[in-house]
Amino acid sequence: MNRSGLRRLTAATAAVLVLASCSSVPDAGPTAEALAAALESGDFNDVPLAGATARDATLAIAEITERMGESDWAVSVSAVEEVEDENVDHDVRSVALGVTWDLAHTDEPWSYTTEARLDLIDDVWQVTWTPALFHPDLDDGDQLVLRREQAERGDVLGADGEVLVTERPVYRIGIDKTLVEGDLGAAAEQLAELVGVDAGSFAERAEAAGERAFVEAITLRDEDAAEMLDDIDEIDGARALPGTLPLAPTRTFARPILGAIGEATAEIVDQSEGRIQPGDVTGLSGLQRVYDETLAGTPGVRVEIVPAEGDPTTVFEQPAENGAPVTLTLDTDLQLVAERVLADVEPPSAIVAIRPSDGHVLAAASGPGGEGYSTATLGQYAPGSTFKVVSTLALLRAGHSPDTPVQCPDTVTADGRVFGNYSDYPASALGEITLRTAFAQSCNTAFIGERDAAAQRDLAAAAESLGLGLDHDLGLPAFLGSVPADAEGTEHAASMIGQGRVLASPLAMAAVAASVADGRTVVPTLLPEIAAAQPADTLTTDEAATLADLMRATVESGTAAFLQDVPGGPIGAKTGTAEYGTETPPETHGWMIAIQGDLAVAVFVEEAESGSATAGPLLEEFLRAVASG
Repeated sequence: MNRSGLRRLTAATAAVLVLASCSSVPDAGPTAEALAAALESGDFNDVPLAGATARDATLAIAEITERMGESDWAVSVSAVEEVEDENVDHDVRSVALGVTWDLAHTDEPWSYTTEARLDLIDDVWQVTWTPALFHPDLDDGDQLVLRREQAERGDVLGADGEVLVTERPVYRIGIDKTLVEGDLGAAAEQLAELVGVDAGSFAERAEAAGERAFVEAITLRDEDAAEMLDDIDEIDGARALPGTLPLAPTRTFARPILGAIGEATAEIVDQSEGRIQPGDVTGLSGLQRVYDETLAGTPGVRVEIVPAEGDPTTVFEQPAENGAPVTLTLDTDLQLVAERVLADVEPPSAIVAIRPSDGHVLAAASGPGGEGYSTATLGQYAPGSTFKVVSTLALLRAGHSPDTPVQCPDTVTADGRVFGNYSDYPASALGEITLRTAFAQSCNTAFIGERDAAAQRDLAAAAESLGLGLDHDLGLPAFLGSVPADAEGTEHAASMIGQGRVLASPLAMAAVAASVADGRTVVPTLLPEIAAAQPADTLTTDEAATLADLMRATVESGTAAFLQDVPGGPIGAKTGTAEYGTETPPETHGWMIAIQGDLAVAVFVEEAESGSATAGPLLEEFLRAVASG
C-alpha cells in the first residue's frame, strides 16, 4: 500500500544504471524496484530478504515510522551499480535509494539517500535487511520521531506601537500526582477551593489522570498568584509552575475585543485543516481568533532519530517562523480609564472614544455587566435622543436652521400614538421655541412635529453622512447601526427621536459625534491597515459646524449643563434616553455623546434612569480623567 500518494520513480525514469558482470547475470533492477516499493508501502512480501523475514521487515518499518504523525514518504531507485567484493564468490550490487518525505505541518520536503546491498544467491538477488535501508543513520530499535514546535506568538500592538498583548509571566497551578503523600481527592478539593475552581470536577480529573500526571487547576497571572503561593505550598502535592502566556496589561483589558488565548478546542482543531493540532495554544475568541493565523506564525518541525537508549539525534529541522504582530488603534491609558469608570456599573454598559481627525478608536470599553460581550462594538440599542443629531441634520437639509421656530407641546399624537417629553422637561421650554432650544432641551414633541419635513429616507441618508448605518468591515465584528429607509406613521415618528427600528451601538454613536467634531463623515478605524469606506452622501463642513454649535448649546444651556466646568476645551454634547421593553412605565437606556477637541465619546448604560442622570456622570468622570492626564 502506498501511504504517501507521492509518485514513485520507475526504473525507466530513474536512470538506473545496471552494470552486469556478464550477460548471464540476471537484471538486479526489478529487485531494486521491489525493494523501493516495499520501503514505501511497508509490505516486504515481494522482496527476497537476507537476515530477516518479510514480517520482521514489515514490523520494523511500522515501528520506525509510527511516531511520524500524518507524514508520508516515497522511495525511488536512483542507481544500481556493480560492487567488487573480494570476500564473496558471487555478484553484488549496490542500490542507491532516494527517500522523500511530505512532512506534516510543513510544505518543505525532506529528502535523503540510502543504500542497499543485493547479493546474487542461486540466481536470485537477495536484499540484506538493515534499518539503514530506510535511513542511513538508523540502527535496530531506533525510531524516527517528528517534533512540532509552536512559533512564538505575535504581539498585539496599540496606538503608537504600544504593546497591548505580549508574553507575560503566569503560574500553572495544579496537583503533581507524584508528590501526593496522602488523600489525592482531599488535596485536589483543597486546592480547587483556594484558586476558585469547581472542587468536585477538579478532584475527578485528578483521580482520572495518569499516576505521574500534573493535573492543572487554573493558570493565573503572576500578580494574581503571588498572594497564594505560600498557601499552595502547604497543600499536599500542589505546585505552581512558572511560565508565560500572551496576555493584555490587565485581566479585563479590552477582553471582549482582544479575545482569549488557550488550548485549542476540538472544533478549532477540526476547522483548521491540520494547521492547529491538539494541545496547541491558539486564539479562542475575538481578535486572537480572527487573526490567529497571522499571530501564530508557522510551527517549527524537527525529525529526530530516537534510540531505545541514549540521546536523540536531529536529522532534519525547519525552524519556526514567529507570528507577526497585529496592530489596533486602542490607546492603553484611555482604555484603562474607560474600564475603571465602568468597573462598578451593574447593567451592561460601554464607553467608546474616537479621535475624530483620523477616526481611530482609542477606547472601546464594555462594562462587567455585559459578562464578556462587547457591548461597545456589538450592542444594538435604540439610541434615543442622541439620534436627534441625525434628525437635525435631515431637517437642516430640508431648509431648517437653528433659529427655525418649532412647536414643543406636552404631547403630540402620530397616527393614534401619543408621544411625550421626558418626565422633568422644563416648562419654560414648551410652546413655540427655536430648533436650537428643542435640540438643547431635547424636546421629543418638537422633533416628531417636524417629521413631515424629514422623510424616513432622509433620516437614513443623514445617518450615513454621520457614520451611522454604514456597511463597513472594521476587521473585527462590529455593528455600525441600522436606520430603515422606509417607515411611515408612528414608526417614522419614533425614528425622529431615535426609537422604533433605529438601532445603534456605542461605537456607532461615537462615530456620529466624531463626524460632527471633524466636519466630515468619520468611519471608525480599529485596525489601521483597513481603509475606511465613505458614504455617497458625505457630511459637509457647514453642516458639521451647525451641529457642533447645537451640541455646544446643550452644554451651555441645556440637558448637559453639568459638563460646563469640566477642564479642557469647550465641550459639545447630547443626552439620550430610549424606552424599551413591555413594562409600564417602560425601562430606559441611558446615552450621552460628547466632543471636546480631538476627542469624541459615547457612553451607554442599558438600564438607566436617564441619559443625563446615569450616563452623564460616567461621561463627566471619563472626560475629567482624560483632562488630568
